[in-house]
This record gives sequence, structure tokens and C-alpha cells, in this order.
Amino acid sequence: MKQLAVLSLILVLMISCAAPGTGTPSNSQPAASIQNKGSDTIVNLALAWAERYQQIHPEVRLSVTGGGSGTGLAALINGTVDIANASRQIKPEEVTEAQSKGIDPVEHVIARDAIAVIVNPENPVSQLSLQQISDIYSGKITNWKEVGGQDRPIVRLSRETNSGTHVYFLETVLRLGDKENKTLFSTDTLLLPSSEGIINEVRQNPNAIGYDGLGYVPRDLKMIAIARQPGEGYILPSIATVNDNSYPIARDLYMYTAGQPQGAVAAYLDWISSDEAQAIVAKLGFVPVK
Repeated sequence: MKQLAVLSLILVLMISCAAPGTGTPSNSQPAASIQNKGSDTIVNLALAWAERYQQIHPEVRLSVTGGGSGTGLAALINGTVDIANASRQIKPEEVTEAQSKGIDPVEHVIARDAIAVIVNPENPVSQLSLQQISDIYSGKITNWKEVGGQDRPIVRLSRETNSGTHVYFLETVLRLGDKENKTLFSTDTLLLPSSEGIINEVRQNPNAIGYDGLGYVPRDLKMIAIARQPGEGYILPSIATVNDNSYPIARDLYMYTAGQPQGAVAAYLDWISSDEAQAIVAKLGFVPVK
């Protein structure tokens, strides 16, 4: 986390004081400046991309910060960033607000991700159905013994509501993809501000259950194999199981621009779809779109 903060700070400091997309550095050489903000799920990947892109295009200055998908999209709507990172699709009300300000958000799929459900290695539970996970997070199931574990209370961990991962998990897992379903997280669910926060709590608490992007899950934690329906096969998250659509909690990851990208922003997005950039996607545990 500290390394990410330092790298982010370095990238931010490299930005000139000019407006997004048109920056001029402190020396006399012209340069482009790209402001990139949003999803904490994507921030590691975006930082790695920015670092590599600036090595091959030193004339471009990239600023990358997190804060959540909602924060990035709000910044795009307010005209303060060139690219918003999001781990969920933009909401209709966000599109309406953007259009009221003369902004037409354009969606770019830049990678794919699996959401891993994680527990402490001491927990004997190794597989759950989507319905069981929904029942756990909604508070219908409160003890691990109800799903084949020990007689221990379940401690539920979630990202905060501004997180695109929180929204995706609510809609896809708690509500099982049913738009008419109004199921909510149990009121005693602990809302944590970062992926690292969930990982640290699961690592310390044998009663905890959490969820996180596959690229963030360390090897010392246990991932749960998940079945779409009771009685079906239980599948662990991986690049292979996302690509063959067998893992049930997988999603696209997005960048949004205000209208069709132009100039330096368009060139950067074209590079993101290249083999070189998509190799970084795989290296960090995400799923390439190619």
C-alpha cells in the first residue's frame, strides 16, 4: 500500500499545472498531460500501465489516483479528469447528469476481473453456492456451522458503498442478478475503504468472510469455490475460468472518457489494448480482454 501511495505521488508530481489533456511541463518541451482517477480495483493496473507508458512516451505525463469508481465518474462528470476508471458500468443517473453538463460518457472495456470470496485459511469451509453467499451477506445465515463449518459467528466484510466492487457484488451476488430483488447487506457488515483492509482483516480473523478482485488476493488466504446453483460444480476463480465463463462472479473493467477520446488520450487508450499492455493485465492477476 505504501509503495502504491509513493508511486501515485511520484506520478502526480510529474504532472504540470496545465488543464487535463493539454499540459506543458516545467521545461520548454511540450508535453501532454492525462488525468486518470477512480476505481481502487484498477489503480494497481493503472499505475503499472502509466509507469510503462511514460517509459516509452516520456513526452506524456500521467496522473493516477484511486478513490473508488463513483469518485472517478463524478470527476469525469465535473470535467476534472480525462479518464475515469470504474469496476462497474456507469449508472443511468450518472449518464443523465453528465449529459446535462454537455458530457457524453464513452465506455472502454480495458480488462476483466474475477471477484474472489475469501476466508481465513483456518476456516474449513471451502465451497459455497451463490445463494449461500447471498444469505450470509444479507444476514440469513449467521454461523459457519450452517454451511458446514465450525460453530463460530460469521464476520461479514465489504467494500464501502462508493466502490464499484461493492455495487457489483450487491447486484450480482446478494441480488443474484435479479433487477427486481431488493436484498441489502446485513446492517452489521463491516464496510472497509480498501482491498488491503479486507485482506488484512480476513488474515487476522478466522471468522471473517470478504471479497476482493482476484489480482489482490495473496497466497496466504483461502479462496472459496463457488457454484451458480446448489448441486452444480464448484469453481475457483482464475483467468481460465473467467475466460470460459464457468466462474460465476466475473466482470468487465472500464475506463470512461468524456466523448470519443482525442489526441494523447486516444493514443494511450489504443496502447492499453495492445499486446504489451494486456500482458501487464495478466501479470497482475487480471484477465486480458484479448
